[in-house]
Amino acid sequence: MGTSMTHTAQQPGQIPVVPVILSGGSGSRLWPVSRSSYPKQFWPLVTKHTMVQETALRSHGPGFSAPIVVCNNEHRFIMAEQLKEVGITQARILLEPVGRNSAPAIAAAALLAAETDPDAVLWVMAADAAMQKPENIAPALAIAAQVARAGRIVTFGMTPTKAETGYGYIEKGAALDGYAGAFSVAKFVEKPDAENATRMFESGRFLWNSGMFVFTARTMLAEMEKFEPAIIAAVTQAVRERRSDIDFERLDEAAFDACPDISIDYAVAERTTLMTVIPGDFGWSDVGSWDALWELSPKDSAGNVSIGDVFMHNTSGSYVRSDGVLTAVTGVEDLLVVVNDDAVLVTHRQHAQDVKAIVSLLKKAGRKEAASHTRCYRPWGFYESLIEGSRFQVKRIVVDPGGKLSLQKHYHRAEHWVVVEGTAQVTRNEEKILVRENESVYLPLGALHRLENPGRIPLTLIEVQSGPYLGEDDIVRVEDIYSRA
Repeated sequence: MGTSMTHTAQQPGQIPVVPVILSGGSGSRLWPVSRSSYPKQFWPLVTKHTMVQETALRSHGPGFSAPIVVCNNEHRFIMAEQLKEVGITQARILLEPVGRNSAPAIAAAALLAAETDPDAVLWVMAADAAMQKPENIAPALAIAAQVARAGRIVTFGMTPTKAETGYGYIEKGAALDGYAGAFSVAKFVEKPDAENATRMFESGRFLWNSGMFVFTARTMLAEMEKFEPAIIAAVTQAVRERRSDIDFERLDEAAFDACPDISIDYAVAERTTLMTVIPGDFGWSDVGSWDALWELSPKDSAGNVSIGDVFMHNTSGSYVRSDGVLTAVTGVEDLLVVVNDDAVLVTHRQHAQDVKAIVSLLKKAGRKEAASHTRCYRPWGFYESLIEGSRFQVKRIVVDPGGKLSLQKHYHRAEHWVVVEGTAQVTRNEEKILVRENESVYLPLGALHRLENPGRIPLTLIEVQSGPYLGEDDIVRVEDIYSRA
């Protein structure tokens, strides 16, 4: 993995800008690494940092307030942990109870910011985009903040490097008086076919739509009220009736569920007369496919990208990644090969966008690999399935220092825990048992139990489950420090 390309954008204006990070996508075109349970923004795909860490670091430091992060409930602990890993501890993490697209998410962030300052300038960005020239962001953001404070809505249009069919486009209009480098927006264009993409690229009037926006909370909320009052009504109630939970703020489920499902482009950007575009050369990519990652990654003399335990011979123009077993490739060109411990993807680079169709087929077939990895992350650590049989299952469980599983019981299975590293504090009904390395404990069906790591190193144990039903929904939580149901 390459070194970090993060450079904090310094001093975008006199008043701190509020970064807003939207983390709602599943990144299905990057399957099998990106899955809905652990999508691409949480993986270090371009640098040593994960994509959401890169995004947060880009807007961290002088000139910026603590970020507002909008994500779904399932990812809340992953998000909090990854932000803390890079020193971002004051983020306001706003939890969506259901997905309702970008317009309601942005409305929620704007309403939250407006509680403190209605004229706060917000910089909205996706959690999963790459910027290979971040040093160019600060000057563009400084102009954008000025334009936003004048009551307009700004988007950054990326200078195209080719006739790309995977991005939307923005046509520049007239230059904006008094703001060098800013233009009105003539129109937005959906993802074009190859012929129209070539025409727009050659005209020099069109920019790639980055999906980033800069505006004041007051301006955006007024425009949403004008065009989509149902969004404002539902989200205002959801924000007003939110509740705080550890590091998170939970939007009211009933109110947010009633909100229309619509993107910010359709809700506001394509309808308002306030749209402004600032061209930028940020080295931007939405990293929407494995082919895009091939383009972003350092290559050998044959144009190959190799990540993990990979050997290549007589191969060119290919991206080969293994997160597990030895992977050998020979006699091919322009292939994408991605190996996980439970799935393998092989496709031609020209068909990288078709990966989404494969994920849809897997979902229709009811394959759990479409959405979940064998490793499942929890607020206390993670577990991963090792062996599955008809009436038994073997898992590896890793509990972080100080981590504590819920006090729980099962109606359909018994469990046997064998500690292989660290020390476990086990509650079994009324007993408190200290279990050391190479020791084990048996938990009969129906026993009330809890696992804790009281030590300073990670606790690793092997769990053997046995019974007629071994699903994760056979958990009755009696008490949980992480406020899970």
